[in-house]
Amino acid sequence: MRRVLLLSLIIIAMLLAACGGPAPAKPTTAAQSTGGKVVMLTGAGATFPLPVYTEWIQMYKSVQPNVTLNYQGIGSGGGQKAILDGTVDFAGSDSLLKESQYQKMPDLQMLPMLAGAVVPIFNVPGVHQLIIDGPTLVNIYMAKITKWNDPAIAKFNPNVSLPDKPIVVAHRSDGSGTTEIFTSYLGAVSQAWKDNIGVGKAVEWPADKKGQGVGGKGNPGVAQAVQSTPYSIGYVELAYAKANKIAFADMINAAGNQVTADAATMKDAMAAFANAFDKRLTTKIVNAKGTQSWPIMGYTYLVIHMQKNSDCNKTKALLNYIQWAISDQAAAQKAADLGYATLPASVRNLVTAKLHEVKCNGKIVLP
Repeated sequence: MRRVLLLSLIIIAMLLAACGGPAPAKPTTAAQSTGGKVVMLTGAGATFPLPVYTEWIQMYKSVQPNVTLNYQGIGSGGGQKAILDGTVDFAGSDSLLKESQYQKMPDLQMLPMLAGAVVPIFNVPGVHQLIIDGPTLVNIYMAKITKWNDPAIAKFNPNVSLPDKPIVVAHRSDGSGTTEIFTSYLGAVSQAWKDNIGVGKAVEWPADKKGQGVGGKGNPGVAQAVQSTPYSIGYVELAYAKANKIAFADMINAAGNQVTADAATMKDAMAAFANAFDKRLTTKIVNAKGTQSWPIMGYTYLVIHMQKNSDCNKTKALLNYIQWAISDQAAAQKAADLGYATLPASVRNLVTAKLHEVKCNGKIVLP
């Protein structure tokens, strides 16, 4: 009996060893999705989206460990130059490409990624809340309103003790999409600004000529300039104001209503321009007519190539990252937490469709 039992156990063990049971399912890994290779993607440009891009890059490491992304905030102008020079795989820009740039490199494509509010930040000792309208903001930046207790400012702030102090005007010192959004708004509410100062990544600031201006590089530079300069006013993307706990003014919008920059007023502004995209997927969203619209807003874009002739693995990795960034719920929540507005479904669909048109060596990368 013992011999029979032992023999049975030996036979069962041999059968199990031979069969081994069902093989475990092989997981889909990041290495498989990148062909088993480590992919490095380099980008540079706008500082407007830098806080969320930094967070997204960290988050994406757990999604695709084989993909390493690097993004340097050097300003929209720097990003556009970098992709035209071929030194980066993608660029970030809040400023729209010029026709001459498209002519130089016809396969460039701008993809809206997020929208954000540009807010007037201020540092006035003892003043924690401020309301301002477009014409007053124009006159401050044209150096026509030079004191904090000017009647035009006091009109909207009757219960605020405004000091009899000169206004220091902070602005970007580099080529900046944030500046383009800001000056686009000033030009939208003032023909004098549009005709005499202009709209763009960089302008000649009247306050500088009067010795009342101060420049800062990038959104961080302007935020720092305002924080360290009493009685100053500047403009930055909302995320920088929130992150640095800098007071920012409410605005009187195009509908004549007082609004603050938040998720609801950004959404209202985006809705007002929902059908305004051109064939290049670009539009401006300043001075929206919605009753609750924040008036100084803009999309921030990634600039990519639609035609690549080498390293299709890298191209595919970039497209997959972009698709993740605009569709992943955790990525969207992170953006919202930082003060950005994520793409409406209709805009997200436009971007996705464009991603599926990108070719490498003549073939569609994402069928």
